[in-house]
Amino acid sequence: MAEQQPDERPRPQQPEEISFIGFVISLASTAAVHFGDVENPVSGTKGTPDLLAARQMIDILSLLEQKTKGNLTAEERTVLEQVLYELRMRFVQAAAKEQRSQP
Repeated sequence: MAEQQPDERPRPQQPEEISFIGFVISLASTAAVHFGDVENPVSGTKGTPDLLAARQMIDILSLLEQKTKGNLTAEERTVLEQVLYELRMRFVQAAAKEQRSQP
């Protein structure tokens, strides 16, 4: 009987369990794409800023903050607060830049 070769096909990896902090960082990364700060993972290019879409990500994170109040660990709360602060400051900066470039 012939000896069987081990299956050399790559097996799909089990997705890592998503954490609250990972989810927050994912939403923040999406906001960064909308600000035009990082490359779009699909196209591989930096797009033009879309402040409405970036604002939507900030609003979603703000909603998460409101709805999870009192149910987060100290680390989760700190990360969420810091991400929201940084995104809000980035939004103000981007909006001011956009306003200055308008005729």
